[in-house]
Amino acid sequence: MKRNATQEEIDGVAARIESMGLKAHVIPGALRTAIGITGNTGPVDPSTIEMMPGVREVIRVTKPYKLVSREMKHEDTVIRVGGATIGGGGLVVAAGPCAVESESQAFAVAEKVKAAGAHLFRGGAFKPRTSPYSFQGLGIEGLKILARIRDTFDLPVVTEAIDVESVGPVEQYADVIQVGARNMQNFSLLKRVGRSGRPVLLKRGMSATVEELLMSAEYILSEGNYQVILCERGVRTFSDHTRNTLDLSAVPAVKELTHLPILVDPSHGTGRRDKVLPMALAGIAAGADGLLVEVHTDPEKALSDGPQSLYPEQFAALMEGLGRLAQALERPLK
Repeated sequence: MKRNATQEEIDGVAARIESMGLKAHVIPGALRTAIGITGNTGPVDPSTIEMMPGVREVIRVTKPYKLVSREMKHEDTVIRVGGATIGGGGLVVAAGPCAVESESQAFAVAEKVKAAGAHLFRGGAFKPRTSPYSFQGLGIEGLKILARIRDTFDLPVVTEAIDVESVGPVEQYADVIQVGARNMQNFSLLKRVGRSGRPVLLKRGMSATVEELLMSAEYILSEGNYQVILCERGVRTFSDHTRNTLDLSAVPAVKELTHLPILVDPSHGTGRRDKVLPMALAGIAAGADGLLVEVHTDPEKALSDGPQSLYPEQFAALMEGLGRLAQALERPLK
């Protein structure tokens, strides 16, 4: 639409699209509104739309993913979660334990990461584990602990929903719904979070291509939720010096293909504490919009992913290094 398009003109175009048996997706931007069209089985004649009041141009999207494509929306999507802003040039950091083990453990970590400058708190209440005998999380009680952390420390909460049934409780207690790597192509779950009013953090699958990641994001946007944050968390390779291979080349590739913001998870991406700091800084240098980092006050006794969790003092050092890098890159650490 044109920059000065009125709401009446935007509504009129959307109504015309719907009258054609198609679905209109109105996506506001900082400068202008874009209206995506899905549901067509073949080319749509642009002449029925391009002469309507307020329309600037009609662009045919050539990618298999439509709504997430840069062809659909050129400017970066900016997502606001509480006092944090994700996307748009600045940097944001979500930090916390892999799993909420107890109220005292989670509060101790929250106090440390807040003091070091974290913008969001991450922690798992539901934990999909490789072994059925591993710690599976505290469930609803874990979500209640996360909500108390948000209220106490003014830290918006990011936590994972592992299936359709767990989305409702996560919506109730958390600020951002995480879809983990193992669920990246759980299409029922993607459709459900696509109908949520909460932002969604979508992690790349362990063997997924960038296009597959973007197609999973398309599932969410096609249901009407345009608040999607992507996350590069490492992929499976033959390398054995790290748990996964953090694919930092995916970051500039994603930034070129989509308007959605992307975070880097150097904790899962490496699986080793000593690799987290350098790969975190490398991820930001590659163009990521922020980081997802695991922190624990006593990693040796952690019930989940202790070897990749930073000590609080290591996280503080990471934030100091990130501050210097942000200044060099002229990107504000929000």
